[in-house]
Amino acid sequence: MAASLWRSVFGGSTAASEDEGGVAFWSTPERAGWLTKQGEYIKTWRRRWFVLKQGRLFWFKDPHVTRASVPRGVIPVASCLTVKGAEDILNRAFAFELSTRTETMYFIADSEKEKEEWINSIGRSIVQHSRSLADAEVVDYDSAKSAARAPSSSSDAKPSHDQD
Repeated sequence: MAASLWRSVFGGSTAASEDEGGVAFWSTPERAGWLTKQGEYIKTWRRRWFVLKQGRLFWFKDPHVTRASVPRGVIPVASCLTVKGAEDILNRAFAFELSTRTETMYFIADSEKEKEEWINSIGRSIVQHSRSLADAEVVDYDSAKSAARAPSSSSDAKPSHDQD
């Protein structure tokens, strides 16, 4: 239903709406700017406009991002394990890498300051979004354990909760 609502309001495919997660990438990003990105299949370097918002890193061909813009790609930062400098790996100034369990992506910023700001912004987003996923899992496990421990014969028995 949400996917069909997305299509009716914004157009496009369900795959795009699932990747974008309903994020209004065109409005008030946490960070936006130019980076040079290495292609996924053909390892050429292309300059792209990046937008970091609500745990997703989007990229576009140009900086004029509107509601009608279609991202060239998106990385959910919760799937990322590390973001760190990569000048020594690529032999290029201002390079950094973003790694998931299955791949490492490389980027080049325009200055040392921008590289550090991107690393810090993406790093904060990784921590924020991976923590929220972990917290949700802990709540689910605690709820399941509490429900399993609660006696079914007594109607006024209350589940016990550990306090952290």
